[in-house]
Amino acid sequence: MEEKKFDFKSIIGFVLISGILMWMMYSNQPTAEELKEKEKLEKAKKEQEEKSTVKTTDKVVETTQILPDSISQEQAKAALGTFAYSATLPSAKEDFTEIKNDVLSLKIANKGGYIVDATILNYDQFEKDSKKPVKIINDNNAKFDLSLNTADNRLLHTSNLFFEPKYSKEGENQVVTMQLKAGPAQFLEYRYVLKPGEYMLDFSIRSQGLENVINTTKPVDLEWQLKTYRNEKSVSYENRYTELVFEYEGGKDDYLNAAKDSEDTAEDVSYIAFKQHMFTSILLTDTPFKSAKFVSDNLIDDEEIDTIFTKNFIAQVPLEVKNGAINYNMNWYYGPAKYQILNDYDRNLDEIMPLGWGIFGWINRYIFIPVFGFISSIGIGYGISIIIFTILVRIVMSPVTYKSYVSQAKMKVLRPEIAELNEKYKDNAMKKQQETMKLYSKAGVNPMAGCLPALMQMPVFYALFQFFPSMFDLRQKKFLWANDLSSYDSIYELPFHIPFYGSHVSLFPILASIAIFFYMKMTTGDQQMSAPTQEGMPDMSKIMKIMIYISPLMMLFFFNNYASGLSLYYFISNLITIGIMLVIKNYIVKEDKILAKIQENKSKPKSESKFQRKMREMMEQAEAQKKSK
Repeated sequence: MEEKKFDFKSIIGFVLISGILMWMMYSNQPTAEELKEKEKLEKAKKEQEEKSTVKTTDKVVETTQILPDSISQEQAKAALGTFAYSATLPSAKEDFTEIKNDVLSLKIANKGGYIVDATILNYDQFEKDSKKPVKIINDNNAKFDLSLNTADNRLLHTSNLFFEPKYSKEGENQVVTMQLKAGPAQFLEYRYVLKPGEYMLDFSIRSQGLENVINTTKPVDLEWQLKTYRNEKSVSYENRYTELVFEYEGGKDDYLNAAKDSEDTAEDVSYIAFKQHMFTSILLTDTPFKSAKFVSDNLIDDEEIDTIFTKNFIAQVPLEVKNGAINYNMNWYYGPAKYQILNDYDRNLDEIMPLGWGIFGWINRYIFIPVFGFISSIGIGYGISIIIFTILVRIVMSPVTYKSYVSQAKMKVLRPEIAELNEKYKDNAMKKQQETMKLYSKAGVNPMAGCLPALMQMPVFYALFQFFPSMFDLRQKKFLWANDLSSYDSIYELPFHIPFYGSHVSLFPILASIAIFFYMKMTTGDQQMSAPTQEGMPDMSKIMKIMIYISPLMMLFFFNNYASGLSLYYFISNLITIGIMLVIKNYIVKEDKILAKIQENKSKPKSESKFQRKMREMMEQAEAQKKSK
């Protein structure tokens, strides 16, 4: 193998080149001054880079903030069209404006522009001093919405859009305007005016500059919806009188069935009332709605005791667009369903009260309400006022009671003679009827006289049955063991529920039932002694003996959940009637005197009336036909 030889020339060349390079690097090394300057330059460069980074970050943050708003505006414009302008205003947020006087507190929301809280001041929910205020509207139980058809073929609901609020005062009146804006001078406006001490507030809907924004060829559909809060102790009693009432065609009024789900329509509607038992919400309009649809849904059943809502009411009405604009002057009422307050507005609102139709309502409006109002204004308490009121009613009706008893006494005296006729003509019903009518005529007795007084008392009975549930003044007024005369009085809570009776024991209905039992026991015997049994007819004496026990029991079940004031009335009324009957029987009407009077009448010649003559001729013709056959 060949050995490698060292190349001395190459080694010398490498050394020389390395030396030259080292000299060049040494000669180019910066001085101390140059190093210091370079350090300054590097420091300045670093600071500049940090500033650039901060600025870049700021730009990123700013872009991040602006970008979504831009996208949101574009999305709003795509969804809302011109009304996207309202979403760009500072008021486009979940907020509300509050107005309040000494009887009513209201909150009006930016979103939707409608009332989201209506509190009736100075009244307690369920029972006195419960510290729970009566709320008509709260926690999204109400909605007021207009459906807007826009010129660019959109359907918008105002309840989902943001209004711009403005609060001001006009004298002592508080004014809130809520504007849904399509531009600085283009808007839909709700205007609320609350006056001192008033449950009624002015309300108007108008539009400005929206002629080219909304489709003026189509009506604007208004929908008002309310789920009615339970505010009274007895939910079943409250629900019985919670109903939708409306006025239409210039003064007519009607209502939806309160006992079941129901719907109805009407034309030229001037007000709509979502009436609860003791409080009510009413929408009134100066320009009648051309048409309206009403819906009432019952939210509870008879067995349910603990519940929040009683009914769900919906009213749907179209608003007319005239000359490209909406313009309606209206009113809202949130307050007690009290006859005196509603009647003072002179807008037919007293028809909301269930006072009865025809003569029954007339008796309540012009007799019972003024009389009871006067008695209760003395300051003797509402329980004593009911007792005095009952005494007055029974005194006024005592002549009717007297005539009824005298008629029964006359029929009782004639019963032996009627029994003889029944036996004598037992095989000839027509002849028996003729002879019985002759006996009545000679004795001067009208067999219908006992029924007429009872019929005369029916209007009073029915009017009183409607009067007590409508008396707001009885709400949460105490008397004896009853804490609320407008609701049931409970002396014992049962650990179970009895169908049609409830889960409590009320004492006033028990007392009223006992009084009815003794009254019927006293009068039924005389009635049956006086009423002869007719051939082919059921024996009424047996039926009445059963009714003596059934009627008080029905009273007990029926009134157990009713207002204790009503049960108090019937208890006192029956006691007074028993007393009057005893006085008449023992000190005024004597059977021997009645018998003597009847014998005297028999001896007097009697002239037949046209009716009696006609009846006699008809019977004689019927008898002749029977003989010929």
